[in-house]
Amino acid sequence: MNKRSFAAACACALGALTLTACGSGGSGSGASEGGNVTLKLVAADYGDKASNSSTTYWNDVAQRFTAANPKIKVDVQVINWNDIDSQVKTMIQSGNVPDVLQTGGYADKVADDLLYPANEVLSEKTRANLIDTFAKAGEVDGKGYGIPFVSSARAFFYNKAVFAQAGITEAPKSWDDVKAAAEKIKAAVPGVTPYALPLGPEEAQGESLIWELGNGGGLTDAKGAYTLNSQANIDAFSWLKTNLVAPGLTYANPATTDRKTAFADFAAGKAAMLNGHPSLIQMSKDGKVDYGVAPIPGKAGALKSTLGVADWMMAFKGNGHKDQVRAFLDFAYSKENTLKFDETYNLMPVTKDTLQEMTGSGKHADLEPFFALLPNAAFYPLGNTTWDAVSAEIKKSGGTAVNDPAKVLGELQKKAEAAVSNQ
Repeated sequence: MNKRSFAAACACALGALTLTACGSGGSGSGASEGGNVTLKLVAADYGDKASNSSTTYWNDVAQRFTAANPKIKVDVQVINWNDIDSQVKTMIQSGNVPDVLQTGGYADKVADDLLYPANEVLSEKTRANLIDTFAKAGEVDGKGYGIPFVSSARAFFYNKAVFAQAGITEAPKSWDDVKAAAEKIKAAVPGVTPYALPLGPEEAQGESLIWELGNGGGLTDAKGAYTLNSQANIDAFSWLKTNLVAPGLTYANPATTDRKTAFADFAAGKAAMLNGHPSLIQMSKDGKVDYGVAPIPGKAGALKSTLGVADWMMAFKGNGHKDQVRAFLDFAYSKENTLKFDETYNLMPVTKDTLQEMTGSGKHADLEPFFALLPNAAFYPLGNTTWDAVSAEIKKSGGTAVNDPAKVLGELQKKAEAAVSNQ
């Protein structure tokens, strides 16, 4: 989930804050007279303008927490998504290590031995309340460090009016269904791209993984080793090349087409089908597109597991404020607070009680297809400390696998193996 789209859409997506403490000694100490502690919270901003900045939310949480815990104050700092990673890096390098950070990834912090394990900074009740698949995605070598904060999942969007015009009566369930529907749309509705396939650098790794999952493939094997050029993955791209690209049923060059282009085309009624996340809901409404949402088609039928994306909370151990951080995180993860954040930004929950509340309230009918997908979501190999580097390579060239699947995926596999050997 691209965080900026997470924010802008909803927005969702799907895609935060950081609690940074000033240390327990010397200048910038988080301790004060009487044994009081100040935790510094650095947060990524999910708002897209001043009026809905996440600063408002976190200041409210911090004030209510301190009212209940007078000896623990929280210094809130909210940073936009474009700058948060670089600013946090500077904080760490300068010795101003956060107490808690909420942002897009955690594995690099684990590699540098900066974080508390999640079980040391979350109560058993809070840990048990996390949706299992998301909690598992926060693990490195079997131990949790990343604490899921908000989530998103991918589903299949289709234009109901275009489908009706082409005589299509139900959403595709298999790849063959997708091809058949695309052929009907191309014949009956000129000017509309039948299937929007965005394999450009914005998020080639996401779209690629969705299609690979559809053929029983993926990025890694059960032991976590990269399998970018597995036969299942090669066959998935070969299918796209033969059945969508060559017949002109998608963009002429998917490898240079970004997701934002595909989303904009769908929201303008210029594309009939694509894989999307919840941010596309409001875009479609704004464009007056009568859309439907269904499980993503796979080669043999609709997928039971789709791509899940999460943003993460993590607790730094450098300042020694474990007990205070634990108290704050247990407070922050209460249903009252997580529900308010998710509803403010129309995001997906990562806690079981908030998921139950949002699915049972009747207020989030548009999100219900996505709620059903969350418990079985599949993730990028977030716990692999080489994933950031491998993901960057996939973004650069992965989409071109639709032109020469075996060659491109083979080159990517070699780069992934090199990253592992050099870590």
